Amino acid sequence: MTTPRVNPNKRLEDQGIIGVSNVHYNLLEPALIEAALKRGEGTLGLGGAFLVATGTHTGRPPKDKFVVRTPEVEDKIWWDNNAPMTEAAFDQLHSDMLAHLQGGEVFVQDLFGGADPEHRLDVRVVTELAWHGLFIRHMLRRPEAEELAQFEPEFTIINCPSFKADPARHGCRSETVIALNLTRKIILIANTAYAGENKKSVFTLLNYLLPEKGIMPMHCSANHALNDPEDAAVFFGLSGTGKTTLSADPSRVLIGDDEHGWSDRGIFNFEGGCYAKTINLDAEAEPEIFATTHRFGSVVENMVFDPDTLELDFTDSSLTANTRVAYPLDAISNASATSLGGVPKNIIMLTCDAFGVLPPIARLTPAQAMYHFLSGFTSKVAGTEQGVTEPQPTFSTCFGAPFMPRRPEIYGKLLQAKIAEFGAECWLVNTGWTGGAYGTGSRMPIKATRALLSAALEGTLKNATFRRDPNFGFEVPVSVPGVPEVLLDPRRTWCDPAAYDAQAAKLVSMFAENFAQYAPFIDDEVKQAAIG
Repeated sequence: MTTPRVNPNKRLEDQGIIGVSNVHYNLLEPALIEAALKRGEGTLGLGGAFLVATGTHTGRPPKDKFVVRTPEVEDKIWWDNNAPMTEAAFDQLHSDMLAHLQGGEVFVQDLFGGADPEHRLDVRVVTELAWHGLFIRHMLRRPEAEELAQFEPEFTIINCPSFKADPARHGCRSETVIALNLTRKIILIANTAYAGENKKSVFTLLNYLLPEKGIMPMHCSANHALNDPEDAAVFFGLSGTGKTTLSADPSRVLIGDDEHGWSDRGIFNFEGGCYAKTINLDAEAEPEIFATTHRFGSVVENMVFDPDTLELDFTDSSLTANTRVAYPLDAISNASATSLGGVPKNIIMLTCDAFGVLPPIARLTPAQAMYHFLSGFTSKVAGTEQGVTEPQPTFSTCFGAPFMPRRPEIYGKLLQAKIAEFGAECWLVNTGWTGGAYGTGSRMPIKATRALLSAALEGTLKNATFRRDPNFGFEVPVSVPGVPEVLLDPRRTWCDPAAYDAQAAKLVSMFAENFAQYAPFIDDEVKQAAIG
């Protein structure tokens, strides 16, 4: 007898979602691709990849994301960062979206958020688009058939790209809305086909739930040494800073490329796949990621392709610079089979400095690590949000402010406590500009970045000679094998040292102004680190 691929007691009608004419539960990849093609949702590309365009929304619309303000979460949410929605508005939106689905067709995926069975979240994703089901099967973790037969969703995401919200009726800003009701355990997404909203909604949930269990949720990639899962490293950073590229080191084992938790037992991936940027992707520099764009079942999002030959154009950003490919972790040969690792020995904070001020690597004290974690300085790169067409310097606390429902200090103190308990080495790595600011200088050579990271992860960088940076007070190596010495001193890479000094003073001032908001919540040691 075949094991059912859905809990017979947990169908949509058992959740009050009634009147849907055709419900597909937990289809596998071939069936989802077949359905998506039949429905005209995209094109079958070379090697069996599914090519799709998301229309108006090719990135996240951060101003259209809301958290429902209920008594249960009132004192837990960082309301300065999370726009509130009333319970009544959410209830109306929910009712109207369910009415919209009546008589239609939906695709249901029951999945896990988190590789650690002790801490994972059971999530049901209900989508109008078959390819969204394919995408989320890659991005979350797939239960076995026996687990599906017993699956009980704790949270449910309902995604209706064809539904347009009414701001007056639904208490939102536009026809697009992402609304999280943490009390009712429902997330509603409307009027956007950008698939990243599905995975980031789960990340936001885990960022809310895990701190109460003493687990640090992290917007980071992670890997560990070959044959030694205990020698783990995490790479914090926003989109475009190099999390995916730098963690996919063939000399190490990839745990995951974007979202992880840190418990007392070690780190665990939240996801089951990767969502890599493809703009200017190079087959020689990143062969395995490049190969996924021609792999059966991969979702290739918003890439321009030749309608006759189906060849992808990796340089064409006419639809968006935020072109992506989603694929399961097992597409990468050195990916971990368990997605688990030990307590991190190295913590790398990636920043994309568009000012051209920061060195390619710096060693941080625990207090400096908390300072830079709370600051979250980087540059938004083209395409990751609507309207961003060139690098924009920004401070995104915890290297992931859009996904942080609680106040930053909650996460900062968790990180500080874990660094103190386990003694991780902390490094700040600049993958942004050198020799000048954006428009004048050039991007940091990836070869140099990889050499510096290898030295840090292998432990040899600890033995280098360091100088104290006069602007931020952290330690910068004077020389590292395989890296030009001039690159390690950003002031020397500028044609005009006085211009560098002025730019550095401007950046220091920006850091101080931004960090003032955290002063009432942090200890004196971190405040001292802020002085430099």
